[in-house]
Amino acid sequence: MSADPRPLTGEPLALDLLNTRWMREGAVQDLLTDTDGLTVWLGANALDGRFEANTPALRHALQARDALHKAVHEAATAPLDAVLEHGRIRATLTAEGPGEVPEFRDPAWGPAWLAARNYLELIGAAPDRIRGCAHEACILHFFDTSRNGTRRWCSMAACGNRAKASRHYARTKES
Repeated sequence: MSADPRPLTGEPLALDLLNTRWMREGAVQDLLTDTDGLTVWLGANALDGRFEANTPALRHALQARDALHKAVHEAATAPLDAVLEHGRIRATLTAEGPGEVPEFRDPAWGPAWLAARNYLELIGAAPDRIRGCAHEACILHFFDTSRNGTRRWCSMAACGNRAKASRHYARTKES
């Protein structure tokens, strides 16, 4: 498996799928241009042992990514509901107690459906903590887990530092 080239990883599954597109030097980069990129994304989210990175799974992941983008930026529900129609949660009883098992009409929908389902969990837990990076040239998303909920940047080392440097440059230029 290739190394994950994305600048931000480790976000909840829904946002990590959104973050398969990012900016580098003013150009949009896309991890999901082929099944090799899907393999990287599945591996980064520990889904590679459960799902195959094939063309139908890639097509469904792209549909889910577009649906998530519309849900986050336009509050559109129909595209995400269309993805969610391809799976369901089945309640089970395990040795450890009550459990849930996701089931899919077609296993190729698994990763896309799980990402859409994760978005429902995020908006159920803390919808105001789903954020886009505040840097004007960044398209990454994150789930704000800071104590006071004031995180603004996808990464303080990257976008936050660029913003601080830009403000400093503007102040010194005015002087």
